[in-house]
Amino acid sequence: MPNKNKESVTDDGLTCPEVGPWTQLKHRLVSFYAELFSTGMKHKWDRRSYVELYAGAGYARIRNTNKLILGSPLLALKVKDPFDKYIFCEEKPSNLEALKVRAKRIAPDAAIAYVSGDCNSKTSEILDQIPTGSTGNTVLSLCFADPFDIGLEFETIRELSTRYVDFLVLLALGMDANRNYEHYIKEDADKVDKFLGSGNWRHRWRTAQWDAVRFTRFLADEFTVSMAMLGYIPPPHYTMKEVRSDEKNLSLYRLALFSRSEQAYKFWGQVLKYGTDQKTLFDLTCL
Repeated sequence: MPNKNKESVTDDGLTCPEVGPWTQLKHRLVSFYAELFSTGMKHKWDRRSYVELYAGAGYARIRNTNKLILGSPLLALKVKDPFDKYIFCEEKPSNLEALKVRAKRIAPDAAIAYVSGDCNSKTSEILDQIPTGSTGNTVLSLCFADPFDIGLEFETIRELSTRYVDFLVLLALGMDANRNYEHYIKEDADKVDKFLGSGNWRHRWRTAQWDAVRFTRFLADEFTVSMAMLGYIPPPHYTMKEVRSDEKNLSLYRLALFSRSEQAYKFWGQVLKYGTDQKTLFDLTCL
């Protein structure tokens, strides 16, 4: 795949959050899938929309370096066959304002809606911005959820899933759920309840422990079951791409695709096959 997304990223003085070097891999995977999705669905659906629930500032700086990279929203704006509508949700005002400027610079003619606030409390606003489909005007959406922890509430996904939406979700199992295990399993803690959309997971976890199941694997399986109850085809665990830290080689999170279409998983298979080969994919960084 040619490096058509290569761009000189220079400091423009706006907000630029720091990220770990592994973020480059995440962006390659998401960008590659968005490219396959937007092109592959172009003639099968009348309109395509792209949604980000944690959009960020558009640029990011690799921690302890001067290297700047394009964020996933800007990469989605640069796909070969652009989406008909983009919806970017971001909680931090300074990030959202920076994203607006950078998106306008990269894609001045793109149809973009910005939603300010926590996606879990802004679901109705996000839904209002997704084009409403009909028999003669079908709409398919790709939603990328990139939370810093397991704070994405399942009710948010449930509400968005009332439309034709595919989800690419970062499951922060290593960097959050595993690290905060002792807190999350307490009876009065409800973060996992909201993440899974279930309040009775603890008894299943006690059973799983007898089979030596890791907590991170248990949560991934439970999340998959919750998605299946919404009509999404359960993906095999091995297709949830694991991303590890560069410094200590610790498991951070998994990128998981959830779709109601087998075709989507074929696209994701291509991402998994070629997504770690930097020579054949996008060069998303520039000093």
